[in-house]
Amino acid sequence: MNMNDPLGDMLTRIRNAQMRGKSTVRTPASKLRAWVLDVLKNEGYIRGYDEVTTDEGHKELEIGLKYHDGAPVIRELSRVSKPGRRVYAGAREIPQVRQGLGVSIVSTPKGVMSDAAARNANVGGEVLCTVF
Repeated sequence: MNMNDPLGDMLTRIRNAQMRGKSTVRTPASKLRAWVLDVLKNEGYIRGYDEVTTDEGHKELEIGLKYHDGAPVIRELSRVSKPGRRVYAGAREIPQVRQGLGVSIVSTPKGVMSDAAARNANVGGEVLCTVF
């Protein structure tokens, strides 16, 4: 497990759980992960998430995955910026995903938000991942 990239790890856990048709998946809790999940929830890609504490006292986020007619709502979840190769974009350069059908999640000075929200706020930042 590569914990040099906790966000990438969470995205992989979501992808793997969806392939197995699981209704929920857990990931170690962090602010960044929660902020990314907030965007996924607001954009309708997950049911939501709860913070839970394991028996050992570790905080985890339990993510409610979403399916439509038995197929995962998230078809594609890709890490863009990586620890070894950070990707930044100005407000005008933030990539559109599938002609706007998908969402880029951007970490900006005003918080973690969707590409549309970042363009509206006229802020750029680190392009964390794309979802479609």
